[in-house]
Amino acid sequence: MAEPAKKQEIKIKMPDTVTGGVYANNVLITHSKEEFIMTFMMVIPPNGIVTSRVIMSPGHMKRFIGALHTNMGKYESDIGTIEAATPPKQEWVS
Repeated sequence: MAEPAKKQEIKIKMPDTVTGGVYANNVLITHSKEEFIMTFMMVIPPNGIVTSRVIMSPGHMKRFIGALHTNMGKYESDIGTIEAATPPKQEWVS
């Protein structure tokens, strides 16, 4: 009989430049067969700036969406229902 897989501890280092995070109030999501690309932006009309870009494989994106769904449910269960933000009225120009 095979031995159960042992849990491996992975140490993650967070660079100082990432510790503070970045703010985003908008995201543009695009995809190809191989990847999803999320471009996060901070938009204060009439200008905006890209604050971060995250690229994931479709399999990881599906797990990410599941984690977001689970955490949104926990948040609303603990704190209350969140209303979706109103979409912006102007068109974005890159």
